[in-house]
Amino acid sequence: MVAPAQKREAVRFLVEAHRLPLRRSCACVGLSRSAWYAPPLDWTVRDAELIAALSEAVCERPSRGFWKCSDLLRRRRPDWNSKRIYRVYKAMKLNLRRPAKRRLPKRERVPLYVPRLPDSEALHIEVDTSINSQRLIRVFERLQRERGLPQALRTDNGPEFLGEAFVAWAKSQGMVIQYIQPGKPNQNAYIERFNRTFREEVLDPHLFARLDDVREAAWWWMLDYNEERPHDALGGMTPTERKAQAAEGSRNALSA
Repeated sequence: MVAPAQKREAVRFLVEAHRLPLRRSCACVGLSRSAWYAPPLDWTVRDAELIAALSEAVCERPSRGFWKCSDLLRRRRPDWNSKRIYRVYKAMKLNLRRPAKRRLPKRERVPLYVPRLPDSEALHIEVDTSINSQRLIRVFERLQRERGLPQALRTDNGPEFLGEAFVAWAKSQGMVIQYIQPGKPNQNAYIERFNRTFREEVLDPHLFARLDDVREAAWWWMLDYNEERPHDALGGMTPTERKAQAAEGSRNALSA
């Protein structure tokens, strides 16, 4: 059975290429003139049911290719032939290759470094929908002016830390980046514990309408974390108190 769309194309070919009258061309392919003059139905309307079925199949298993989708759909609807399914599949742009994930270089396991001097303050929490390498550089430059930079930065394999701009900047500042192995968050246990506390106490309990509200909440939480909250790891002192104690000890050692 020839689809109406194919008959219309055949009529157009006869009229334009062979100069046949429209009446005769329609008769040749078995298409009424009223059907010829009728506006073609939009494919999203005509194939709405098939579009919904393909969307569901791909959402359930993003790795499914065309033939898996076709076999699955034809089991439910044998009247949908593979050519029709493929036409809609291409129109939905499901045939386009998905960008492959960039392979990370091999990461070596590095023992977790325990700072010799007090290093328990929260210095900054950057809040936004996304953070790139250039934004990260600006954050570290501000911290560099206020507190200085660490000799080594231990981090996960996030794209902002992998960006060439940040890697080159860190190298120029003499800061070594120690990437953890993929899928091993326990290799960065200190920051993971900090992130969990921040998530449970700020992000999970509240529904924020604006990014500025998140920034304000993060600021007040960081002040409480540094100046009010006693930490078991610091013997019940706050990070600010522990820092002051260490500074006083250093002065006494110098004066002695």
